Amino acid sequence: MRGILPRCQALRIRKIQADFFVHPQHDPGCLLNSHDFLRSFPHNYRHALVLMDRDGCGQEEQEPGALEARIEKELSAAGWGDRAKAIVLVPELEIWVWSASPHVDEVLGWGGRSPGLREWLHENGYAEADSPKPLRPKEAVEQALKIVGTPWSSALFQQLAEKVSLSGCSDTSFQRLVTTLRSWFPQESAR
Repeated sequence: MRGILPRCQALRIRKIQADFFVHPQHDPGCLLNSHDFLRSFPHNYRHALVLMDRDGCGQEEQEPGALEARIEKELSAAGWGDRAKAIVLVPELEIWVWSASPHVDEVLGWGGRSPGLREWLHENGYAEADSPKPLRPKEAVEQALKIVGTPWSSALFQQLAEKVSLSGCSDTSFQRLVTTLRSWFPQESAR
């Protein structure tokens, strides 16, 4: 999010300021306790956005929309009203990594390698031949980094968010994020 939010023009939103908090219990904490975690903030912020992976939340059998509705209902009751949204990433955040952009190869350390990253994904069973995204995106990122000797870091995700075109991401959760941001922070009209 630190790499995505500053890209106001690409998102077609006005410039915003945001603070970021990581729930100490990660995805299960976001699902079960984000309303308690954010209970003291409704008067300090205009909006709250809870992002979490469905994988690892403890309720993977639930549809993302049901999980989002549950979190949003609890946030509303905790004082946020309709100023809070939840976005559940399926299966996990790493799904946003996998776009056709050459920046993905570059940032993950695969620039100029043979086979290329997409070919490697297909050859090693991480993605089906007709799919640009792996079935297990986190595992694919971890293994690709291991092969090229690049250590995992959150800075890699920030680099990707800063470089990769945002218009090419068709992931449902990403589109929900963009729609939410545009409704909360519309571009200021030219005068």
